[in-house]
Amino acid sequence: MHPALWISKTGLDAQQTDIAVISNNVANASTVGFKKSRAVFEDLLYQKVNQAGGVSAANTKLPNGLSVGAGTKVVATQKLFTQGNMVTTDNSLDLMIEGPGFFEVQMPDGSISYTRSGQFSMDDQGQIVTSGSGFVIQPAITVPQDAKSITVSAEGEVSVKVPGAAENQVIGQFTMSDFINPSGLEPMGQNLYLETGASGAPIQGTAALNGMGAIRQGALETSNVNVTEELVNLIESQRIYEMNSKVISSVDQMLSYVNQNL
Repeated sequence: MHPALWISKTGLDAQQTDIAVISNNVANASTVGFKKSRAVFEDLLYQKVNQAGGVSAANTKLPNGLSVGAGTKVVATQKLFTQGNMVTTDNSLDLMIEGPGFFEVQMPDGSISYTRSGQFSMDDQGQIVTSGSGFVIQPAITVPQDAKSITVSAEGEVSVKVPGAAENQVIGQFTMSDFINPSGLEPMGQNLYLETGASGAPIQGTAALNGMGAIRQGALETSNVNVTEELVNLIESQRIYEMNSKVISSVDQMLSYVNQNL
């Protein structure tokens, strides 16, 4: 079988994966706190016919080798944690991280996940939870029923105004976490990430201090997806897919010609 058929097949497979990654980015262009991904390509093993530097004659070495590649593959999908844009809201429980860092979220099994999405709500107990799944923020913060207003400082201190009190009452503190390699986090959906061996252990700290991002109340971080860039990438991937298909068609015509004329 002609090797170009298999080489082009790897190109088709790789571009299908790339288009899937691009489509996921475009689908989440309006998802708060979403971080876009990109496919990482790698060429496959080479068949070495002649080794560069091999002896071709007395006192003479080959300046170039002869190697035939086996195609390409997608080896990783890399998350890009660049800062998204800010959109202001009138909701006191909409929080944005300006800079590095993640909010901590307690999962139903007791484990900790991490998120950049600051769309929070309150449950029936007054606890601050994620709006989508109702997972409790860690450490847990409970808002009193008689609270008139909620204030979150840039450092993550949460205070409320209660009747009869001259000053705001502090009820909790948001803990921020960061990672040496955020791209190594495992995305699990629901705007949540899990720690992995590649991400490193979480580094806990206080917002706006020691390199952690500051918290902005009444604002949300939009997706960092650039739709124009993704559409350009989609066109490029589509054209590469078509060229690989053209190679397969050309090889098929060559083999058909040989079969019919020999």
